[in-house]
Amino acid sequence: MSEANREEILARHRKEIRELTARITQKKKNATKKTRRGINSECESLEHELKERQSREIAALDNPDGESTKALEYLESKLRSQEKEEDTEGPEEKSGTMTNAATNTTASKDTPQQSLVGQKKPNRQKARLARRAAEAAASSATAEAEASALPNPRQAEMAAMQTLLTNLHLSEKEIAPDGHCLYSAFADQLPTPSEYKTTRKKCAEYMLAHRDEFEPFLEESIEEHVRKIRETAEWGGQTEVLALAKAFGVVVNIVQAEGRGVERMNEEGAEGEVWLGYYRHSFGLGEHYNSLKKVKAEGGS
Repeated sequence: MSEANREEILARHRKEIRELTARITQKKKNATKKTRRGINSECESLEHELKERQSREIAALDNPDGESTKALEYLESKLRSQEKEEDTEGPEEKSGTMTNAATNTTASKDTPQQSLVGQKKPNRQKARLARRAAEAAASSATAEAEASALPNPRQAEMAAMQTLLTNLHLSEKEIAPDGHCLYSAFADQLPTPSEYKTTRKKCAEYMLAHRDEFEPFLEESIEEHVRKIRETAEWGGQTEVLALAKAFGVVVNIVQAEGRGVERMNEEGAEGEVWLGYYRHSFGLGEHYNSLKKVKAEGGS
């Protein structure tokens, strides 16, 4: 056989190995947990068939004088011993490399042939985690961009409150955001201003004396609720505002940026009034009350 024919056959062998390598890689990439064992078995079978056929062709190529039968027997024995070695390896090692039987039979010329499955199997769990991390980072960046495009709630609330206070001719006294703000702001509004302890005590006494009015709206016993009013810095809400309004016999005007602007409580039979500024977003501890007082409009008498 001519040298040209020999090189043509070897070139074809190399091409077949490359094509099978790509085919096996794709099959294993698409395998699932359920189909992986079958795919591995199929790939091993394809490798074996290709090695056997190419070995026969090389044996015939290198033994043109009639000794091809002996060479073939030798190659088959090598394949059998290789299969026994592969059976002792783990599943990853077994599918990881392909012995080049054709190269072992050519002493006169080396024919570099690539391993069919030489590349390390990718870690799919790490790839999934990396993909999820990238998706989470992208979502976070999108959320931050959307949030930055929205108006600042604190700035919007402060601007709206300033407009309301100007229109209602009110001045504002800022109260410390310490949990006592409702009681301190209310105490500042009394004819004789006092401290939050006075209004807390009055609120607790009124609620306990009129428990039927307030108990249905509480999530705990009224005894425990009034204990917190008296002894702790428990924040006061709408229920406590109503109790204070009734206890002191006044109308309470609550100015807030949201809703109707001014909410009035205890309007019937009350004498005098109290003005409170209510904030949702502008103070660190959350909801907050400041003390408001009427001022004379410019040009007024």
